[in-house]
Amino acid sequence: MKKLTTVFSFNLGQNSDFFRVAQTSIAQKFFLFLCLITGTFSVLGQSITGKITDAETVKPLNSANIILVGTARGTQSNSQGDFTLKNLAKGKYTLKITYVGYENFTQVVDLQKDERINVILKKSIFVADEVVVNATRANEKSGVAYTNVLKEDIQKQNLGQDIPQLLNFTPSLVTTSDAGAGIGYTGLRIRGTDATRINVTINGIPYNESESQGTYWVNMPDFASSVSSIQIQRGVGTSTNGAGAFGASVNVSTNEFHKDAYGQINASVGSFKTLKTTFMAGTGLIADKFTFDARLSRITSDGYIDRSASNLKSFYLSGAYFGKKSFIRLNVFSGAEKTYQAWEGVPEALLATNRTFNLYTYPNQTDNYQQDHYQLLSSHTLSNELTLNVNFHYTYGRGYYEQLREEDKYSKYGLPNVTVGTVVQKKTDFIRRKWLDNDFYGTTFSLDYKGSGRLSGNVGGGQNTYDGRHFGEIIWAKNPSTSTLGYRWYENKALKTDFNIYAKANYQFSDNINGFVDLQYRGIGYDMKGIADKRQDITQNNSYNFFNPKFGITTKLSETSRAFASYSVGNKEPSRQDFENNIQKAPQAETLRDLEIGYQSQSKGFAFALNGYYMDYKNQLVLTGKLNDVGEAIRINVPKSYRMGIELEAGVQATKSLKINANATFSENKILNFVEEVPNYDGGANVENKFTKTDIAFSPNVIFGSQILYSPVKNLEIGLLSKYVGKQYLDNTTNAKRQLNAYFTNDLRLNYFVETKTFKKIGFNFLVNNIFNSLYESNGYTYSYISDGQTITENFYYPQAGTNFLLGVNLTF
Repeated sequence: MKKLTTVFSFNLGQNSDFFRVAQTSIAQKFFLFLCLITGTFSVLGQSITGKITDAETVKPLNSANIILVGTARGTQSNSQGDFTLKNLAKGKYTLKITYVGYENFTQVVDLQKDERINVILKKSIFVADEVVVNATRANEKSGVAYTNVLKEDIQKQNLGQDIPQLLNFTPSLVTTSDAGAGIGYTGLRIRGTDATRINVTINGIPYNESESQGTYWVNMPDFASSVSSIQIQRGVGTSTNGAGAFGASVNVSTNEFHKDAYGQINASVGSFKTLKTTFMAGTGLIADKFTFDARLSRITSDGYIDRSASNLKSFYLSGAYFGKKSFIRLNVFSGAEKTYQAWEGVPEALLATNRTFNLYTYPNQTDNYQQDHYQLLSSHTLSNELTLNVNFHYTYGRGYYEQLREEDKYSKYGLPNVTVGTVVQKKTDFIRRKWLDNDFYGTTFSLDYKGSGRLSGNVGGGQNTYDGRHFGEIIWAKNPSTSTLGYRWYENKALKTDFNIYAKANYQFSDNINGFVDLQYRGIGYDMKGIADKRQDITQNNSYNFFNPKFGITTKLSETSRAFASYSVGNKEPSRQDFENNIQKAPQAETLRDLEIGYQSQSKGFAFALNGYYMDYKNQLVLTGKLNDVGEAIRINVPKSYRMGIELEAGVQATKSLKINANATFSENKILNFVEEVPNYDGGANVENKFTKTDIAFSPNVIFGSQILYSPVKNLEIGLLSKYVGKQYLDNTTNAKRQLNAYFTNDLRLNYFVETKTFKKIGFNFLVNNIFNSLYESNGYTYSYISDGQTITENFYYPQAGTNFLLGVNLTF
C-alpha cells in the first residue's frame, strides 16, 4: 500500500511545487483533525428515552430508526421497542422516527432535562412503495458497507448530467464520460470494479443489460428527476435480483406517494449548448385510493469532445391504487437517445494540442436506441407480521449504431472481391449498422416477516428471461459487391434465463448483538446461436449454478457507536463480450470472497465511519486495457487477484450554518500473476510477458471526496465539492507509460429557493464544474503490438471538460 503522503498529491493541471512540498503536512493535518474530533467528545447530561409500539397490536417494534434531524445522532429500537439517546446538550431537537410500512413520526422536543417519549406508530398502505424495495436493501444490521442518497441531495444538482455524475461524491466511486461533460455515455466504477459487475435494480427489478451485464444510463435520460432514493452497497452486499454484484450494487427507487396535487417545471442551460427541460405533474390522492404522476423530459448537448452531441428524450408515467391492505402501482417509462460516437478517445500524442479530438467525421456516426419499461408492482399485507410483494416487468429495447468504415475488406463481410477492369479491389468504403432488438421480462417477489420479537427476515427472488436478436446491415458501399441493400453479414440470437431465490434473516441475540444470514441460489442458462460480427460462429450453450452465502454480525458498543463484520461469497457468469472476444478459450465464471469489517460512531455534531474490506477473487475477469472494434472492453480471466482497503467517512456540523462531509478510500488492488500477450504482426509467434503482483487496471489506490456546505442566510446553500482520484493504470502491467494521471477537481454549487403566493417554491441552482480548470482524463485504453521488429504501444484517453457551468430554475406549484 502506498505511503499516506501520496494521498493529497493533488494535480491542478500543472506541476505545482507548492503541492509537492505541502502534501505531507496536509495529509497529516487531515488525519490529526479526525483523530482529535473522535477523541474529544464532550460528556453531556440530558437524554431522550422512549418506547415504540404498533398502534393496532400494541406490540413493540424492533429496529425502528430514530434520528435527531439536523444532527449526526440516531439509534434503533431494541427487541422491546425501547430506545435511548444519551449525552445531549440542552436545546430544541426535532425527533423523527421511521419504520418501513408505517407512518413517520415527528416531534419537536425542548430538552431541558431527561425526557421520555412513548411513540405509537400506525401502519399505512401509503408508504408501501418503500416496502417493495426493502427486501433488497441493506440496513444497520446487515453487516455491509452502504450509502443512502436521498432525493433532496440528488435534486440539488440535477441539471442534466447523468446519474453517475450525481453520485460522484459517494465513497470509493469514480465516474467517467465519453463526451467529457457528464451527458451521453457515462459510467462509474466502485472500488475499481467496472459497470459489468455493479448490480443495478430499479424498484427491485434488474436493469443491467443481460448479455453485456453493463448499465447504460444514457438509455434513461433525466431519470434522476423520477428518483426518490438510491442505495449504494459496496462489496458483495445483500442478495439482490439480476446480475451478480461483484464489487457493488446500486438500488434505485422511483416510487413516491404524493398526497397533494402538484406541478413542476424545470429548465437548465449550460456550457456546450446544454439544455434540459422537464415537466412533472401529479394528481395527488384521488378518492383516498388513487394517484397518478407524470414526467416529460428532453436533454440536448454538444458535448465537450468534438462531434459528441446528445439528443435525449424520456417520459415517466405512474399510477397507483391504495387499498385497505393492498397496494398496486404501474410504472411505464421510456428513454430514446441519439448520441454522436466518441468511443475512440484521443491519441496520447494529441492530448497537449487537441484535447477535444474525435476521429469520426461522418455526419451520421451515431448511436440510436430506445428502451421502453413496464413495471407492475404490488404489496399485500397478509397479517401484522407478513407482507407479500409480487412484481412483474417487461422491457423492449431496439436500436442501432451507424458507422462509416473506410477501406474495409470485402472478406470481412463474407463478400467476394470486386474487379474493375483488370484491377481486383479487395477493399472499399462501407456504411453499416449494427442492430440490437430484445425483450426482457419476468417477475420478482419477496415475503417479508417483521415480528415484534427478535427475528425478522424475508424470502424472495425472481425469474427473468432475456431474448435478444443481433444483426449487422450494410446500407451503402462505395463499390458494391454481390450484396443488396440491407445485406446482413452476421445474425445471431441469444436466450438467457436467470432464476434466483434467497432467504435472509436478522436475529437479535441481545440488545447489543444482532446476527444476519443471507443464503442465495442463482441459476443461469445462456444459449447463443448464429454468426457474430467477425463472422465467427458463437453457437453454444452454457449453464451456471451458484450458491452465494452471506453472514454478518453487528454489535452495539455504546449509545453512540457500533461495529460490524461480514463474510460473503459471490459468483458471476461471463458476459457476451467475454465469449465473443475469447472464442478460442472459453471464459470461466468468477468467484469472490468478501470480508468486511466496520465501525461507526456519532455525536451531536459529528459522525465517523471506518470500513475495512478484503475481496479475494478466483478467476476474476480483468480489463486488459484493450477495446474491441466497437469500443467494448476486452477482459480475460486471471487465477488469483484481490482488492483490499479501508474506507473512511466523516461528517461535521461545525456551526449551525456550516457542514463538512468527507470520505476517503485507500486500497491495494493486485493480480498475483498476469501474462500479457503482444500480437506479432510480422508473422512470428505472439510474445508473452509475465508479471508478478501487478496493479489491476483502472483501480486507483486513493480516492477522496468532500463537500463543504455553507448556509449564510435562510434557503441559501453554497457548496464546494472536491474529488481526488489517484493514478490508474490502463492495463495490468503496472507500466508508468500506460496510466491515467491522478487528478483533483473542485465544483462550486449554489442552491437557493423562495416561496411565493403564485408558486409553492421557486428554486435556483447554479453549478460550476472544475472551477480551477484542471486538465485531466478519467478513462482510456491501450494496446501493444510488434511491427518491423519493434514493440509499439498506443494509448488513447478520454479527456474531461475544463471549467463549465449549468444554471437551472425550478418552479413548483
